[in-house]
Amino acid sequence: MKKTFCLILVKPSHYDDDGYVIQWFRSAIPSNSLAALYGLARDCAARKVLGDDVELAIHTYDETNTRIRPETLAAMIEEAGGGVVMLVGVQSNQFPRALDIARPLRARGINVILGGFHVSGTISMLNGVDPDLDRARELGVSLFAGEAEGRLDAILRDAAAGGLDPLYNFMNDLPSIEGAPVPLITALRAWRTAGGVTSFDAGRGCPFQCSFCTIINVQGRKSRRRSADDVEEIVRVNVAQGLHSFFITDDNFARNQHWEVILDRLIKLREEEGIAIHFIIQVDTLCHRIPNFIEKCRRAGVRRVFIGLENINPDSLVGAKKRQNKITEYRKMLLAWKAARVITYAGYILGFPNDTPESIARDIEIIKKELPIDVLEFFFLTPLPGSEDHQVLMRKGIAVDPDLNKYDLNHVTTAHPRMSGKEWEDIYQSAWNLYYTKEHVETVLRRLVAMRGRATNAILLMTWFKGSIQIEGVHPLEAGLLRYKFRHDRRPGLPRVPAWRFYPRYVIETAGKLRRWLSTYLELRKIYVRIKKDPRRLEYTDIALTPVTDAGLDTLELFRERAAVG
Repeated sequence: MKKTFCLILVKPSHYDDDGYVIQWFRSAIPSNSLAALYGLARDCAARKVLGDDVELAIHTYDETNTRIRPETLAAMIEEAGGGVVMLVGVQSNQFPRALDIARPLRARGINVILGGFHVSGTISMLNGVDPDLDRARELGVSLFAGEAEGRLDAILRDAAAGGLDPLYNFMNDLPSIEGAPVPLITALRAWRTAGGVTSFDAGRGCPFQCSFCTIINVQGRKSRRRSADDVEEIVRVNVAQGLHSFFITDDNFARNQHWEVILDRLIKLREEEGIAIHFIIQVDTLCHRIPNFIEKCRRAGVRRVFIGLENINPDSLVGAKKRQNKITEYRKMLLAWKAARVITYAGYILGFPNDTPESIARDIEIIKKELPIDVLEFFFLTPLPGSEDHQVLMRKGIAVDPDLNKYDLNHVTTAHPRMSGKEWEDIYQSAWNLYYTKEHVETVLRRLVAMRGRATNAILLMTWFKGSIQIEGVHPLEAGLLRYKFRHDRRPGLPRVPAWRFYPRYVIETAGKLRRWLSTYLELRKIYVRIKKDPRRLEYTDIALTPVTDAGLDTLELFRERAAVG
């Protein structure tokens, strides 16, 4: 008789400010780590790495859209007669929750191994000296640093033999990903994300040196890539299970040396075979200088692009080693994407050393007036474990918040030289309100309509970004559709609310939020309908839509303000 070995892959979420797990009926962002590990595990099962007489039963869970009950996971493994729980892709803010999942599993003797950015980042930058890693070790949780391609076979064999090592460290040996098994999320799991979006990485590593970034210290600065054949296989496998929307998770797809052959292959699938596919990608602010890049993105089905704008202060960008960002190129880049009818997201970091509440508010007004960005999202400058910023603070003995749960880019975690903690938090909350005013939403929609862009898509996105902060109190990247809360799933140390109080409050809170979500959407939709009825809507223009010329730079506050600062 065949034996069964139960492999459970879990992508943890993290806790909100009230201590409840952030979880949704439909979450926003798929987990690429979960997809990659599931693809590798399927390959292991097909090759029977545990022997011909052992069936590898694989179960995947993303806690952002699925409730995790450790006792249920333990029972699955005990019933199978053996297995292991892998906590995958664990970021710093998810580490406390990951340990809370692991603790009851370890109490029942279940093998647990934990990997992801926090483990890899702290081992890379701090030689693994970290109190939270110590807590994991005390529980008997095995740690994995690096990437799992080519390594999962040995770990599964160790787990099946009951002898996981305390640490698997592959940070000095990052694998090639060309020809690696297809990253995959089952259709059932993918449809738990809004729009049925799935994900894959076409490449890993980034050549830049941004001091606040963990990518370069976890995935390295050398580019490693999948081939066009790999990407085509990923797309076809997912389309076969009904999935057509993809998030390419490369930190900077424009610097993937295979970008053109990959886009040419995707264009062929769309234009010659008629396969309806579309993509979200991430790029840098100089991507428009690459010949044919934006045009081929458009033809390949790129509908949204995330751009790390970060700041409009050159001193801040240089201080953070973000030297590749040239503010003189911002407008050219954004107009190029707008001409391609691609929705632009831009990330903007608040809290560089020269920032003050007044300067941040002023810069947001300049952005609104002079840069044709569609959706803007804000982040606290956060010393993430694994970044150079965090390493410098640790070496200098400068205090940082000890609670990893706050390292979600949505909380203050260290002191600022020119703002108090309250001032920093207040301007962060105000920034969203300053950008998403009715007047500016109308401006964004008018620009999109005039350029024949996807304005209806932008309405949904702006509703999401505006409502996530104002209604749900979480960052848009952590938001979703219909918030779940479970009375028993609260952070240890916080009281369990009585059922008679918890459930009525949850129902009333949910109903109120749904009403506010609907009101926000209808308000923005009303603005759009009014614009569509304007017979001169295609004639609209403003400073942000004006082509950039060297002669006109002196007229723009974007450049005058920066010159004054310099």
